[in-house]
Amino acid sequence: MIQSASTLILLTLGALLMLLAGIGIYRMPDVLLRMSTSAKASTLGVILIMVAVANHFDDVGVTARAVGIVLFILLTGPVSAHMIGRAAYITGTPLWENTTVDELA
Repeated sequence: MIQSASTLILLTLGALLMLLAGIGIYRMPDVLLRMSTSAKASTLGVILIMVAVANHFDDVGVTARAVGIVLFILLTGPVSAHMIGRAAYITGTPLWENTTVDELA
């Protein structure tokens, strides 16, 4: 059973952000917009869920693991999103038809 309201709120917000990331992947028209949407929302969702886990268990070992996971996500998320976007651009994946400026061209 969840012991506090703050844990429940953090878990709910994290899950909603993960849901929004999934919807963003489905709804966005091209790879670069999908990558941007999913990277931002899912990173914040995982962070909120890990804060809820640390809050719920209230143990030094669990909190240390949660902090480690958050740091790993913060370090690898932007790099992986950048590499996915770069690979998509280099391979010639078409941009959205309403894209007005291609700064790399």
